Amino acid sequence: MSTATSPSPIETNPIQLPQMGCGTWAWGNRLLWNYDPAMDDDLQQVFNVCVNNGVTLFDTGDSYGTGKLNGRSESLLGKFAITYNGNNRDVLCLATKLAPYPWRLTRQSLMNAANASRDRMGRLDLAQLHWSTANYAPWQESPLLNALCDLYEQGLIRGVGLSNFGPQRLKKIYPIFRDRQVPLLTLQIQYSLLSTYPVTNLGLKEICDELGIKIIAYSPLCLGVLTGKYSDSNQPQKAYPKGLRNLLFRQLVPNAEPVINCLRAIANERNKTLTQVALNWCIAKDTIPIPGAKTIKQAQDNLGAMGWLLDDGEVDALDKTAATIDKPMVQNIFQSR
Repeated sequence: MSTATSPSPIETNPIQLPQMGCGTWAWGNRLLWNYDPAMDDDLQQVFNVCVNNGVTLFDTGDSYGTGKLNGRSESLLGKFAITYNGNNRDVLCLATKLAPYPWRLTRQSLMNAANASRDRMGRLDLAQLHWSTANYAPWQESPLLNALCDLYEQGLIRGVGLSNFGPQRLKKIYPIFRDRQVPLLTLQIQYSLLSTYPVTNLGLKEICDELGIKIIAYSPLCLGVLTGKYSDSNQPQKAYPKGLRNLLFRQLVPNAEPVINCLRAIANERNKTLTQVALNWCIAKDTIPIPGAKTIKQAQDNLGAMGWLLDDGEVDALDKTAATIDKPMVQNIFQSR
């Protein structure tokens, strides 16, 4: 399918953000998640069951997939959305993150990227800048952020978001949106019980609350560590995932044992799974977790995080335990301050 050069404006009804979304990094990623096209039918079922049960935000990125699989995640989302006819279809939100590649220097370059994503997905509801360039080329951001405003003003998207921006950079660039009267709807950060840095160390949540920005928590299960599946007491190290995740798990899993044990105690008391408690912790923190799912079983497990809420004592116990972890999840290198 060729890239649409003059896409038509979409309906401008406001985006309704759900309690939880679904991340689709694994949908097309062979390197880290062992994707195979034979999974596509299962992924369609995952999409269907999620939307039917109120998980209506699906997040992807135009950098997901490499080589022949470049853009695969976006293409799959577009295909699944077109064929879905069940509950909540009218509040579906397809979101993508547009990468600030070194060659994307102008407003038009990001507009072209957004149009290509819209072509693959058939629609683009929420457009986000994938990361801040503050750490290496802060001058690059202004044209790209203005391009997001252009897309919104022209009715080509329904909402604007950011990803991996810290509070200092957020406050610096926010006037672009304020002055153009374009609502900044969301900010994605790496956030879980093993990755609280942007919130606890940088005070990002308070700034977002002040500016009316909703935080989306990506990697809320820390690549699967917080599911408890790989706990040292349950599995030997040889059972860790293969590839790049294996190296991370060798460091993360042993150090995460106190958090896993706290999750397990609460899960047993609540008759929930560790996954559900870890995701509900994100919800209790007033963020929108976007866990991934490649199977119906995983999707249904994730869905069990909704419809209830940890009490203050349980949240406090998890917070205090998480604060004792010596080696938490490494931060995204593109996370700005």
